[in-house]
Amino acid sequence: YSYKEVTELAGYTARVSELLAVFDDLAAGKFQKTLVSNANTAILTERGKIVESDIIEFKDVPVVSPNGDVLVRALSFDVRPGMHLLIVGPNGSGKSSLFRILGGLWPVCGGVVSKPHYKKIFYIPQRPYLSLGTLRDQIIYPDTHADMLAKGTTDADLLAILTVVQIGTIVDREGGWEAEKDWKDVLAGGDKQRIAMARLFYHRPRYAILDECTSSVSMDIERIMYTHAQDLGISLITVSHRPTLWKYHNWILQYDGQGGYVFTELDAEKRLALQEEKNAIEQRLIEVPKITKRLEEL
Repeated sequence: YSYKEVTELAGYTARVSELLAVFDDLAAGKFQKTLVSNANTAILTERGKIVESDIIEFKDVPVVSPNGDVLVRALSFDVRPGMHLLIVGPNGSGKSSLFRILGGLWPVCGGVVSKPHYKKIFYIPQRPYLSLGTLRDQIIYPDTHADMLAKGTTDADLLAILTVVQIGTIVDREGGWEAEKDWKDVLAGGDKQRIAMARLFYHRPRYAILDECTSSVSMDIERIMYTHAQDLGISLITVSHRPTLWKYHNWILQYDGQGGYVFTELDAEKRLALQEEKNAIEQRLIEVPKITKRLEEL
């Protein structure tokens, strides 16, 4: 092994060690870092309830980071089959924190969180994980080839899924299903995101959490991804700032960055019209100083 490979392995080992230590702390009920302020320590000592359910629901759940920052005092919303939720808000307002709570990475510091079995919820980040293994493994992860066959899925089925996201040629291009490569380096950003969505279509969960996961694909491919997911009966929960995604959702959870939020039905067409009007007004306001200065000159 080269020196570079050894040092890279050492770095990974240290990170895994830290991760295992965090898991041990979580199992022991320790969620607090040393930098937690006394003012927020009390809320971290509270414990909410986690209930298995067919829906995703938060009832009066405080959104609290591990270092004690209270992002939302009491969050309440639900996502049921057929609902497609768009989550928006300023940076640091707590948009992605919901996923950490659902995944058990952040504690439930009060209220009740209802969620389905973990196999019914699928999470796709902006930079999807690509495993060490074959091309096939990238589509079926975390399943094994044996799991895939047990489900009655064939390579032809996988190719059909890849064709949906218009990346079917990758099989021949990269040397077939058994080709093993460092896929995170081989594939471009857009191809990685297509692979991640193909993975979603293979697993067909009840709910999909999409965290800016189409940022590197065209609007046409994005449309195909979202409409196909909905055709499969998958309820979508999306974090994104882009108005192009509004039309694929019928509910919105909007954070204000000050600890408040609004959860309501989304009329995408009306909202887009209001956004365009807002942008036009903001542009006119930007020009006011120039106009004022010109008036003074006259």
